[in-house]
Amino acid sequence: MNLKFKLFLVFLVSILAFGCKDKPHFGDKSLLISENGRYFSTGDGKPFFWLGDTGWLLFSRLNREETNTYLEDRKQKGFNVIQVMVLHDVAAKNIYGDSALVNKHVSKPVLTEQNDYKDSTAYDYWDHIDYVVDKAAEKGLYMALVPVWGTNVKEKKVNEAQAKEYAEFLAKRYRDKWNIIWLNGGDIKGTDGLKVWNAIGETLRANDPNHLITFHPRGRTASSAWFHDAKWNDFDMIQSGHRRYEQDTSAKEKLHYGEDNWRYIESDYKLKPAKPTIDGEPSYEDIPQGLHDVTQPRWNDADVRRYGYWSVFAGAFGYTYGHNSVMQMYKKTDLKPAYGPKDQWITAINAPGAQQMKFLKDLMLSRSYFDRVPDQTMVAGTNGEKYDKVLATRGEEYAMFYIYTGKTFSVQLGKIDGDEVKASWYDPRTGKFTTIGEFENKGVKEFNPPGEPANGNDWVLVLDKV
Repeated sequence: MNLKFKLFLVFLVSILAFGCKDKPHFGDKSLLISENGRYFSTGDGKPFFWLGDTGWLLFSRLNREETNTYLEDRKQKGFNVIQVMVLHDVAAKNIYGDSALVNKHVSKPVLTEQNDYKDSTAYDYWDHIDYVVDKAAEKGLYMALVPVWGTNVKEKKVNEAQAKEYAEFLAKRYRDKWNIIWLNGGDIKGTDGLKVWNAIGETLRANDPNHLITFHPRGRTASSAWFHDAKWNDFDMIQSGHRRYEQDTSAKEKLHYGEDNWRYIESDYKLKPAKPTIDGEPSYEDIPQGLHDVTQPRWNDADVRRYGYWSVFAGAFGYTYGHNSVMQMYKKTDLKPAYGPKDQWITAINAPGAQQMKFLKDLMLSRSYFDRVPDQTMVAGTNGEKYDKVLATRGEEYAMFYIYTGKTFSVQLGKIDGDEVKASWYDPRTGKFTTIGEFENKGVKEFNPPGEPANGNDWVLVLDKV
């Protein structure tokens, strides 16, 4: 056996040994953190842009036929993550009347002996969740599961010992499902039950090492404030909340960013070590501004577009959309709906904002992905404030600028590769490009978006290396 052949055998054995060891647990469907710590990729190295929908009460409010309708609609509209509560409260029941827990005790799930959701006479609350998770998997959708909503912990309905048992039950039941993401918390500050949240996070990680975990925080807060360095926490999440600028006045809140959700992302982006971050709950379409007063104006499709492009261009790895009627799966037969929903969920799934979200995802995946960084220095001169703020992001060979009001702004050229750039307008409402022209890639150039300046006349300027 000659030396070259021996070396080849050593090389081949090394590839087989280490290649098998490093292969992601769920193969190409695995969700992984990118090498630079900023984004998600799938197991085959492709970029994964999180486009989420909040279907919070999916497990409890929809039957199986309705569930299939909802999931298929979200698949067709380009969503790839559904955020859902496993337990809205400890007295949770589903639409079939199945209780989740014995005597509201989270460490005692009600389970049938058959444990088979295909038998309609035997399945239980947890079998129904299995059905939904599997149906989502058939459609290529990931399920971001909140184990227990935050109010239950804040109200002392769940203690640390119970939380550990419950989290172990969840982890063992779903750790072999490829399409799971864990959202610890649930509209809560980390300080409201810190030991419980760490117990859930640590137990999930110990029993399920192959799924990503984060914490869904209270409005106008970021999970990084409590859990950025937690070993169980893979990525950060903010909830920018539902208040407009003048409503964000609470003296109890540390951060007063109003509608500027990009500020939370910008803050997370500066943290070390680098972790992906996302706005997991901005203002929902058709929900009253400030939430509780149903006479207030409502957030519309232009607003949810603004939150999406602002946060992503500030450095987020994706975006979660929400609709007032869909998040609670509202039906006219509901006796006590929250926040004054108007349309039933079956109608609201076709709201304008829901149909436009895919254009954000399409745009971000249309250019090189993992080299993208936020860069506000590309906006020349004095940047605007509030709705007139221009948010900018770039890769090595492209740059993008989002303006919500359609006002003229100036760009500092020369920040990307190439002697010349091709400029285009991208319409966030339709996903269509309109070519502007080609320009020398240096100096400062002014760009005037189509139409007259107005809130909601939003555009993305795209510069590409020629």
